[in-house]
Amino acid sequence: MEDYAPPFTITNKILTYVSSISEKIGRITATSSLESKPHLRRNNRIKSIHSSLKIEANSLSLGQVRDVIGGKTVLGKQTEIQEVKNAYEAYERLSEIDPYSIKDLKTFHGIMTRYLVNESGDFRHGEEGVFNGDQYIFMAPPAHLVPELMSDLFNWMNKSRNTIHPLILASVFHYEFVFIHPFSDGNGRMARLWHTAILAKWKPIFEYIPIESQIEKFQTEYYDAIAQCHRAGSSTDFIEFMLSQIDKILDDIPAQINEENHLLSDYVQKLLSVMEYDIPYTSNALMKKLDLKSKETFRKNYLHPAIKLDLIRMTIPDKPRSRSQKYIKL
Repeated sequence: MEDYAPPFTITNKILTYVSSISEKIGRITATSSLESKPHLRRNNRIKSIHSSLKIEANSLSLGQVRDVIGGKTVLGKQTEIQEVKNAYEAYERLSEIDPYSIKDLKTFHGIMTRYLVNESGDFRHGEEGVFNGDQYIFMAPPAHLVPELMSDLFNWMNKSRNTIHPLILASVFHYEFVFIHPFSDGNGRMARLWHTAILAKWKPIFEYIPIESQIEKFQTEYYDAIAQCHRAGSSTDFIEFMLSQIDKILDDIPAQINEENHLLSDYVQKLLSVMEYDIPYTSNALMKKLDLKSKETFRKNYLHPAIKLDLIRMTIPDKPRSRSQKYIKL
């Protein structure tokens, strides 16, 4: 019996997009490092989370998603707030993902759907359809076939990872995953997370490129491409669609980097340079590191601008002037 291989054709259009995307990624990484752009990285990650959840009908605004991630109190449906918290944890741990591991897929589905789905972290046992909102697209394969179909897909990925370009492989996986619909809920979120994880293993910069926001802008076309591939029995149209969207969003990154350069003052950059991630600091500790004497200067030029840009969060956000207040670099 031959090993399973998803049906698709590598067209001239696909090759042109692969070349264009590779060239743009090369230019971006050669001229600047997103690692040194914390505000841009954070903003793009929040955009990714907001867009991916919005596609799944989460009604929280971008500002509300930002506030949930920042630890602020947000009035909204608890399930939607939990979706944000779960997605943030999953995306923050993106670098830990082995996208070629079914075990990791289930682990991260457990993170993405924690407290929300009974079968969190497990393949579905019931039947599912693929919908764009209320619009039915197609019926997913029967539940009893899911383990074998997913095993075939991951076997193909592992055998093809060195022969098929990651840009193509990620798109094929995305479509096949949506078609199989292996989980009872969270399939769209996981498909988009895994697409990013595959690309980030190729070029780490993709951790901070909000492909999800581009999909959300062209959601109708996204589902149209999925439906067309289902009718054709091939993922070629979906590969072309995804590559076109990635190619487009990369045009925005240089402008975002330039904007960040103007946005961050020397004071804020200096403050961030003396802080380690996830360590709470008092005002006095930070002033000592910066060799500052004036609290007013520290607050006005360093602390408040960094908080406003969501680069630092307060441990007690509801009581900004608390004596127990500390600050954590995001």
